[in-house]
Amino acid sequence: MARTKEFDPDAVLQSALELFWRRGYEATSMADLVAHLGIGRASIYATYGNKHELYLKALDRYSEDRDPLLLRELSSTGPALPAVRTVVRRFAAEASSDDQRAKGCFVTNTAAELGAHDAAAARRVEASWDHIETLLHSALARARAQGELPADRDPRSLARMLLVLLQGLRVVGKASNDPGRAQDAAEQALSLLT
Repeated sequence: MARTKEFDPDAVLQSALELFWRRGYEATSMADLVAHLGIGRASIYATYGNKHELYLKALDRYSEDRDPLLLRELSSTGPALPAVRTVVRRFAAEASSDDQRAKGCFVTNTAAELGAHDAAAARRVEASWDHIETLLHSALARARAQGELPADRDPRSLARMLLVLLQGLRVVGKASNDPGRAQDAAEQALSLLT
């Protein structure tokens, strides 16, 4: 007879996500996970797999939680360019906030720490970036079709530039004490949309 779990797997996954997000993959040991999650090593392995598999599940959870907000912001009806501006300014503001500065973006952190040598993590990072780029491209194409964006502007290139800006804001925001740096960069990029 199978034993019932004495913990909430969803809550434990969320807790693992928070630990990995704060400390990174390499700096988090299995002993750290056992202590932080409050469950035994055998339960971690039985439920989530090894540390790497748990990390990837946490990364998937992070993306699942973040993506719906971006989708709502960039897919709303009406003018599209104000929504794009709002997203860029939100990323700049978050990059300067104390909470974000401490943790950064989990996807961006993963790209910096694991992207060059971990194919599974790199695929998830690329999928996240592809999703953001697609949402931005769609919103910018809609903006151009609605006459908000000049006809000579390429929505795909602008979406790629904004994606790189958004990820760069996350990196700079994590290390910089100057919130004006992120704000100025965001506004300069947004000036290209007029």
